[in-house]
Parts: sequence; structure tokens; C-alpha cells
Amino acid sequence: MPRTTRKVSKTGIYHIMLRGINKQYIFQDDEDRYVFLNRLLRFKSECEFDIYAYCLMSNHVHLLIKENSEIASSFMKKIGISYVYWFNKKYDRTGHLFQDRYRSEPVENDSYLLTVVRYIHRNPVDIGLSINEWTSYPDYFTTNGITDIWFILELLNKNRKVALDMFMKYMNEQNSDKCLDLFYQKKLNDKEAIEITKKLGNIEFCQEIQKMDIKKRNILISVLKREGISIRQLSRITGLNRSIILDA
Repeated sequence: MPRTTRKVSKTGIYHIMLRGINKQYIFQDDEDRYVFLNRLLRFKSECEFDIYAYCLMSNHVHLLIKENSEIASSFMKKIGISYVYWFNKKYDRTGHLFQDRYRSEPVENDSYLLTVVRYIHRNPVDIGLSINEWTSYPDYFTTNGITDIWFILELLNKNRKVALDMFMKYMNEQNSDKCLDLFYQKKLNDKEAIEITKKLGNIEFCQEIQKMDIKKRNILISVLKREGISIRQLSRITGLNRSIILDA
């Protein structure tokens, strides 16, 4: 089957997601994350692209970038090849690390641009981690990060202090943002959903989720929904009431 042609952004800005093949971890430890960021910084300089936001999760990466002298596919290929070479050498493995080619969507207006920035920064928050954990969020409050912060901040206000206050408030707002993942969600069968639930919950049977601490249970449910398991399906395999799953 031929690949779908990527949609070209009129602004040159793209939301990009790299995912581990078969959802495997692409970062085993912090050293891996530092190396990936190092590669990002290296090719940012070489290929002259801007970074507005990033987030490094265990099995996937979100980037918000603007292409300039080179098209996105060119420098994303360079980043991918360089990191996979290092990763395979470190862990004495061969073969692919990322799932097929990277996924992307064009970002063509200021409102959606801000939505994507928040969506990327809140990826860790949605599974109970901190907004500061391996995201570009802290870069907005320093001059030492790899993120090009001024383009985003000036959309909020020309005054830096006011813009930062507005940025902090906006990033920490509860929301129902849905971006790139929404367009690529794959429907899972019950067998796949059960295996994912047992693996991510570190449980032997899906029904064990009923006995979990409420906070831990809700975090797990949130993660499972993001993995593409439907509310009806989660209710069916765990025995939880649909209203509990909806509220998690």
C-alpha cells in the first residue's frame, strides 16, 4: 500500500511524533534522553530549524518545529539515523527502533500553535508526572535551553514578564486538548487491550485494577485511554463502571 502524502504546512511549522516500534521504549534511562537532546541540538544548528516545544516520553517523542533551510523530513531522518545508531550500539541490538516513519501534522494558526505547545508539555502530566520532566517547559524560564521561546511568548504579550505569567497559567490549565494522536488512533482488539492493560498496570489480571488505590487507578486508566483503548472496551475487560473510566 502506498504511503499517504504528508500535508505541507503553509507556515513551515509541524507537530511531529516519533514512536518506538511496537510501542517499545526508545529511552531506557536518562543518558538516552540526554543523547537524543544532544542530537536534536546538533542538527538544529546544522539544518537551521526552530524548536518551539518538545517532550521525551519513554516510548515516543513529541516535537513542535519550524523548517527553514531544510525540509522537516531531511533533518528528522538525520536525527533518527544518528540516535538509532548510538542506541543500537549501546544496547548491542540491530534493526529499527522507530515505528515506520515519523507522524506529522501542519500547524497553521496561532490558536492551534498554542494548543499544541500545551498538549506537548502536558504529556507527562496526563500520566501523573511533572510538566518539567523531559519537556521544553523549563526552557521558557531560562536562556540556556535549546527551545526558541520568543516566538511563542510574543504571541501572548510583548512584555516578557506578562507573557511568562500568561504562559505559565495557560500551560497549567486543565483541558481536553487533542492533537496529533487523535488522527492516528488505532482501534485495538480485546486481546491487544488486555495485554497492554496487564503490562502497563503490572498486573496478572485486568480485574485487579478494581482493587488499586484510586489515584493510581485513575492514572493508569488515563494512560490506557491514550493508548487507544476505548471506554467501552476498558469497562468490558476490567469490570469497572463506565462512569469511573469517563471521570479518570
